[in-house]
Amino acid sequence: MDKRFIEGELLPIMEEFYSLQGEGYNTGRAAYFIRVGGCDVGCHFCDVKQAWDASLHSPTKVDEIVERAKTFPAKSVIITGGEPLLYNMDYITKKLKENNIETILETSAYPTLSGTWDWICISAKRNNPPREENLKYASELKMIICNCDDFLFAEEYSKKVNNAHCYLFLQPEWSQRHIMMPKIIDYIKNNPKWRISLQSHKYMQIP
Repeated sequence: MDKRFIEGELLPIMEEFYSLQGEGYNTGRAAYFIRVGGCDVGCHFCDVKQAWDASLHSPTKVDEIVERAKTFPAKSVIITGGEPLLYNMDYITKKLKENNIETILETSAYPTLSGTWDWICISAKRNNPPREENLKYASELKMIICNCDDFLFAEEYSKKVNNAHCYLFLQPEWSQRHIMMPKIIDYIKNNPKWRISLQSHKYMQIP
């Protein structure tokens, strides 16, 4: 493997774009999104399956990514995937922080944690559960709810994060939202430690 990949100076990037965060705690905030290619979690509800195969996405110089991120008014970057932690995130977060850009991670958290982050959103998945040691760093836990069994899975992981510093969200899986939304609303009424997260970018029809 190219040494630059190992050191995080190159990453397989599927796309970069400037938009509003649509989900979780940071909903509504402008940010520069960096979507890294490569993921082996394989969620059936994933809406970016084209990100799974890293070989389809060109190796991109991180220095160039950071230069593009600097040009946008919002000094905040969300690194998502795919699964970003399949790669060394130390270099890209170091360069972003040197430019006073906030670093936000969206991850399933099953690989080893790397990088320096201002905010970490963990979305635990059954296929590849998060590493226990990663959970203590979660700023938010965002659980996707496809069916009623997922409430039990969400509760399991709510006990593993640091609840003093971690926000808890339940998010209806998009294709099941009409069925699961009323159930999530009732669940949160009875379990108010949780908040609801909606994929508001889909309602707004933005990336």
